[in-house]
Amino acid sequence: MSSASLTSTMTRAVNLPAGEDVVIRAVGVNYAYGTGETRTQVLYDNTLEISRGEVVIMTGPSGSGKSTLLTLIGALRTMQEGHLEVLDRNLSRASEWGRVQLRKQIGFIFQQHNLFSSLSALENVRMAAALTATSFQEMNQRCLSILERLGLADRTHHLPSELSGGQRQRVAISRALVNRPRMVLADEPTASLDAESSLAVLDLLHELAEGPDKTTVLLVTHDQRVIDRADRIVKLVGGRIVTNTLTKVALRICRALAATESLQGLSEVTLSRLANVMTVETRAPGETITRQGEQGDRFYTVGSGVADAYKDGHFDEEKCYGEGFGMISSFFNRPVPTTVVARTEMELYVLAKDDFLQALAEDRSFEERIRVMLANAPSTEAVEP
Repeated sequence: MSSASLTSTMTRAVNLPAGEDVVIRAVGVNYAYGTGETRTQVLYDNTLEISRGEVVIMTGPSGSGKSTLLTLIGALRTMQEGHLEVLDRNLSRASEWGRVQLRKQIGFIFQQHNLFSSLSALENVRMAAALTATSFQEMNQRCLSILERLGLADRTHHLPSELSGGQRQRVAISRALVNRPRMVLADEPTASLDAESSLAVLDLLHELAEGPDKTTVLLVTHDQRVIDRADRIVKLVGGRIVTNTLTKVALRICRALAATESLQGLSEVTLSRLANVMTVETRAPGETITRQGEQGDRFYTVGSGVADAYKDGHFDEEKCYGEGFGMISSFFNRPVPTTVVARTEMELYVLAKDDFLQALAEDRSFEERIRVMLANAPSTEAVEP
């Protein structure tokens, strides 16, 4: 099978769910506003999987469908076409009662705040906390604790009209998070917050995601401070998901590629491109992955497990998490440098020749540097492309 065929039938490494516990599964989701001549489609055939405990950013230009997809996931809109499963509930055929039950497990954060004007900050948060079965004393303490955590200890008895826009947003966030929901859906949650308040909110969201409840957090935002701390970035353009990147995997692959001698000099853009097209393979203990001296058409990054590398029949080094090996012989005019054998069960991220050449075609400056390096390298036996 050619490398192109392999690539087309394998899963992209950066598109994998972060874990086995998938809590959002969308397949072929379409959505339109209006009917007849006024019908406007805003979502087109979107497929997405998100796991429990992920912090996910949805980004993209205005009007790309981010908020619509967010509200579908939150059961605030009725599904039209496709399959959508959230927290084990099939929203494609859920009743209104079923959607209400799902919403009780979700914390919503929107820019409008939607606070009760006649209630204090504490009372607004307590309205949400009252939905759980707990004593008044415990409930009150939980509300005071989260308000204090978000810098509102001296504003607990103030009405919304007595608070700034950023303070009202923090009350709304406190209300959404006080019950430690299974999922948080937020639309620009830090837009009106200063750097210190944004950091406090992000820390709290990450604590929920990483804690025993493993809350899944899905945010629509353009805030770079939030994007930098995401586990996954989903980008929509024109109603379609155009990229869905598991950032930890992408960074791991980029580090392995950048550390590879023959690939040094790649731009960050090219590294990212390569990471986004690498696919996933698994190997069993004892399986030979590459053979020294053969013509290779793949580059590997270790996702999990350990392999042993041999040179000229002798052990050379072990290959473990985040390390790379392999060779695109037809481009570098070199055979595979080492024999690599899996010591344990392994998950490998694989860059096929065709994807590599396509990425280089979009980064001419890197290709020129490689050509110069090859021209100055010691002569080797020619390899046919």
